[in-house]
Amino acid sequence: MTRHQYTTTVRWTGNQGTGTASYRGYSRSHDLVADGRPVLAASSDPAFRGEADRWNPELLFVAALSECHLLQYLHLCAVAGVVVTGYEDTAGGTMETTPDGGGAFTEVVLRPVVTVADASMVEQAVALHERAHELCFLASSVRMPVRHEPTVVAG
Repeated sequence: MTRHQYTTTVRWTGNQGTGTASYRGYSRSHDLVADGRPVLAASSDPAFRGEADRWNPELLFVAALSECHLLQYLHLCAVAGVVVTGYEDTAGGTMETTPDGGGAFTEVVLRPVVTVADASMVEQAVALHERAHELCFLASSVRMPVRHEPTVVAG
């Protein structure tokens, strides 16, 4: 087994002069930073007093699951000789909040639309989604279901 470490910095940028002296007196704005990468402007979801034009943890969570699946899937296709020429996933997540202010995601659904080079590859391309899901580091790390509803067409 090989161990990999990941380091990020979350830097709050929302102090409007009085810190968190009042609930409405501060911005939820923050920057996500990792060495050698562009800074991501982030906030909370607008439902939680955040800015709509910034990434929020919930969007990043859904995007990370989608991206993990994509990368595993492309690897499996390359190894299996399935030539993918296009891939786009419109993923969606459902989160439910609790009266105490907590909550959890109850499901994430990935909906990749995959184009393969030849019609003879479609069946295997569909089947490889299940294996990609099994191997996805992030899907293997969460406790709620991550479903996939792929569409594969020949280009």
